[in-house]
Amino acid sequence: MELLFIILFAAAAGVAVHYALPWRGTHGFALIPAVASVVAAIVWVALTWLGWAWDGGWIWAVTLIVATVAAAVVDLYLGRHRKASDQRRLVALGG
Repeated sequence: MELLFIILFAAAAGVAVHYALPWRGTHGFALIPAVASVVAAIVWVALTWLGWAWDGGWIWAVTLIVATVAAAVVDLYLGRHRKASDQRRLVALGG
């Protein structure tokens, strides 16, 4: 049950990242929340395998921080890459 909660919280953090960072028009709305959710699920399961208690506060904090940072990194990378790619394509098309 806690895994479901952490995925939902990470998705909410992903929505916040999507709207907080520039270039949100270069990718779909669900991509960044999905990245945050997947990363949170992986981190949560890895930390539980390492013996972290699910009812402790650190597992929640670490999982959400890692998921949010990963979502921000993906958002920034995709935005910059897409802008540069679009500019190269425009030049190649003679525009």
